[in-house]
Formats: sequence, C-alpha cells, structure tokens
Amino acid sequence: MADTAEFFGTYLPAKLVKNPDLAPSVNAIFQFDIGGAGVWALDLTGVGEVKEGPAESPGCVITASKDDWENILDNPAKAVQMVMMGKLKVSNLGLATQLQKILA
Repeated sequence: MADTAEFFGTYLPAKLVKNPDLAPSVNAIFQFDIGGAGVWALDLTGVGEVKEGPAESPGCVITASKDDWENILDNPAKAVQMVMMGKLKVSNLGLATQLQKILA
C-alpha cells in the first residue's frame, strides 16, 4: 500500500522535478487534508512545489481519510467511486480532474 507521507515528501516532489511541464499544465493550488496523516499544499502555479501545511489560497481542497487516500494512490481509478461514496471530498471537481496528470 502507498504511504501518504512518502507520496507528498518524496514521490511527488521528484515527479515535479522530472516533469517540469506538469505544473504549468495544471496551474492551480491544491490542499490535501488527509485525516490521520496531515495537511499538504501542492502549488502548481509556478515550477511546482509541495509543502507540509495548509495552502494560502487553494483553488481546490481535497479531504479524505489516510486509508481512503492511500487506496486512491494505489488505484487512481477509484477516485471517482470514492467521491460518489462520500469518502473523498473535493471542493472544485473541475480542478480535481487535473490531478490525473499528477497521480497517473
């Protein structure tokens, strides 16, 4: 199973460095409130930056439990089902669909 802290602390920053075109293609700020794990901000308005803690002005806030989030990391296709079941809350569905580029 994927690990939330490893995803935000290691995997995602490395992916942004390897793929500098990802951030500008999304051009938004996300906040992830992962119950039982923490809060992270993903700023894709510049070169792409991940930091622990809340975002100043997120365009989209994503909320899930640690277990549900890690299930999504293991199988991103489950995200739609998790939204329908109320296990994944998304404040801006249009922006959230852009995360497919990051999670894929």
